Amino acid sequence: GQYPIVFVTAYDQYAVQAFEEGAIDYLLKPVEDARLLRTRQRWEQKQPPLPQDWQSTLLKLSRQLDKPEYLRWIRASVGNSLRLISIDEVLLFQSDEKYTLVQTASCEALIRTPLKELLPQLDPEQFWQVHRATLVRVASIEEVRRGERGLLLKLRAYGPLVEVSRSYAHLFQRM
Repeated sequence: GQYPIVFVTAYDQYAVQAFEEGAIDYLLKPVEDARLLRTRQRWEQKQPPLPQDWQSTLLKLSRQLDKPEYLRWIRASVGNSLRLISIDEVLLFQSDEKYTLVQTASCEALIRTPLKELLPQLDPEQFWQVHRATLVRVASIEEVRRGERGLLLKLRAYGPLVEVSRSYAHLFQRM
């Protein structure tokens, strides 16, 4: 339902307009305590009941409002053709001088967007930067191995191991 509106103004000539717009009451400035109390009682009578779990509902709504819109599709070159790749298919992004490699389980593609521009467009809960030149989908990590030079990642549906640089090794401390 819609919540009732109370109009507050220093000019009483706006009261009629406030009621025409659907206000349940108006307060004239300076507001007197007794008048404010009557308005509050009227407002409480007209207010639709809040859902039982209104706090969790408000929390969910605030998270949705605060949540940035992340990238959902990548337009990438595969050979001589352009392909639209769902972000959900991407296993890793790897920077290679002028291009960024987009690796899925079934293909490699190239985009011209550098990692530093790509990173803020990706959900940080889904993609982690594990090296200056590499972002991996967290859900695609099958195994974390200790190598001679540090940590290595084995990704599902991807053969080569992915190196984790020392500056990003902290991401795997709790695993």
